[in-house]
Amino acid sequence: MNRRRFLLLSAAVLGAAVLSLPARRAARHDWAGVALGAEARLTLSGATDRQARRIFARVTAELALIEAQFSLYRESALTRLNRDGRLAHPPPQITELFALAGRVHAATGGAFDPSVQPLWLAMAGQGDLAAARAAVGWSRVQTSAQEIRLQPGMALTFNGIAQGHAADRIAGVMRDEGLGDVLIDMGEVRAMGRRPDGAAWQARIAGPEGRALRDLGLVDRALATSSPLGTRIGAGAGHILHPSGQPARWRTASVSAASAAVADALSTAACLLDRTALERALAAFPDARLEHLS
Repeated sequence: MNRRRFLLLSAAVLGAAVLSLPARRAARHDWAGVALGAEARLTLSGATDRQARRIFARVTAELALIEAQFSLYRESALTRLNRDGRLAHPPPQITELFALAGRVHAATGGAFDPSVQPLWLAMAGQGDLAAARAAVGWSRVQTSAQEIRLQPGMALTFNGIAQGHAADRIAGVMRDEGLGDVLIDMGEVRAMGRRPDGAAWQARIAGPEGRALRDLGLVDRALATSSPLGTRIGAGAGHILHPSGQPARWRTASVSAASAAVADALSTAACLLDRTALERALAAFPDARLEHLS
């Protein structure tokens, strides 16, 4: 499966009290579910049964909340916004992600644009491309604490940032649980602390065909990789679209940052940018770093 359809979370629980427990009480615990229209899995190593049940319950609740806000696969705040053209009293988690999307939109010269959903739908269903392009434009999205409003014909997708946002939110749950050494992989990787052996967490960048391109270590850092041809729409076009409809410039782009949402959005936009524009975009987020481009 491509990175947009498969989610995997893994965590190593490294508290001294946990490590001193008998092996039978510190076994591996597995959880499986669905998040943002994809399979989701969480593995805890070194947790007690009680710890695992509590953490799994919190992860389930957090993923359900993210689904209820940003899913395009089920009824959510986002689908209601797209349907009705307005969303009254959006919760802070939604307005904060909208604000981040706006920052990335500005930094990338408009290449990162969640309002491309009409264009995506037109290309996937052989619809009216001219009408779809006319409906695209992040600058026309009106956002405030009281209301988010779209112009007629507009629709949004957060598929280029929501997975990273979810990884950041799950990282927050893990911190709340006192876990400092955790690897979260939801298509976008969020590494907290180190592996049980003290080494950096290891991540592999792969191209759309699954070929390994680079391995790198991560400590307290997130990594996102985007490949337009990882998913094809319509007549074989890549799923990452420029607002103008022009094709992607690169097959694979990987960006690391302290935030998985930032890394996710920048890696999405990187596929659409020339090197000069990409350097400008990264400069707007000083902790972001280009890890691979091909």
